[in-house]
Amino acid sequence: MTTAGNPLVIAHHLIWTVYGWWLPNDPRGSGSHTIDSAVLADLGEIHYGRKKVQPVGDMVRKFYAQAEDKLNHSLRVLTPTDIALVAAACEEVMTQRRYTCYACAIMPDHVHVLIRKHRDSAEMMLEEIKTLSRKRLEDAGWSGHPVWAGGGGWKVFLDHPQEVQRIIGYIQRNPLKAHLSAQNWPFVVTYNNWPLHPGHSPNSPYVRALQAAGRYP
Repeated sequence: MTTAGNPLVIAHHLIWTVYGWWLPNDPRGSGSHTIDSAVLADLGEIHYGRKKVQPVGDMVRKFYAQAEDKLNHSLRVLTPTDIALVAAACEEVMTQRRYTCYACAIMPDHVHVLIRKHRDSAEMMLEEIKTLSRKRLEDAGWSGHPVWAGGGGWKVFLDHPQEVQRIIGYIQRNPLKAHLSAQNWPFVVTYNNWPLHPGHSPNSPYVRALQAAGRYP
């Protein structure tokens, strides 16, 4: 529910990681407030949120080389075959649950998905995708090794089409920044500026909330 001046959430940016990656005390910063493992705490302090000044790649690689010796399982990354399996699981969930996906990037160590709001909560959307993709990967050889990191992942709630457009661009650039090919998945649809799409009602609750916040048009 929204209060006056606070627009309704219109989309969810969901992010989750492969087991062992983006630990709470990652030198780039993280979404964690605590470190549950005393062994991992020796690697460094937590910085909540992404640091404005990012460490060089060598520092991040050194951190995870040290972390791997302290984890219960080895670090693994998604291979191109694994990425295709995760994409197929995403497509199956999107179809079955009737989700509208505006962007998706399946990286070797983490996943980004941008989904229009739905009757299902962001938490349920995340769990549906993680559960099916985990099963597909376990069936393909990940059995006995954790697939996804524990916890519910990250959920960013977007309330304006401009934010949706910005996150779409950010997600699309993820593979390119890692020197990978652009990703174009069949379950991703072109964003039409919903709910300010052509022909939208100027009297909808969403528009009224935007007007109250001074963000319309």
